[in-house]
Amino acid sequence: MSGLALLIPLALLLGLCGLAAFFWSMRSGQFDDLDGAGMRILLDEDDG
Repeated sequence: MSGLALLIPLALLLGLCGLAAFFWSMRSGQFDDLDGAGMRILLDEDDG
């Protein structure tokens, strides 16, 4: 039973850290251009 008293708050803390990281990435613009990287690999550009 004492294991649950440690694991439940630890799981909640890790979940909140993951949620905070997700919201931080949303605010910093990580998900602004979802198709750009996928389409950029298909472009045929000669570098030289």
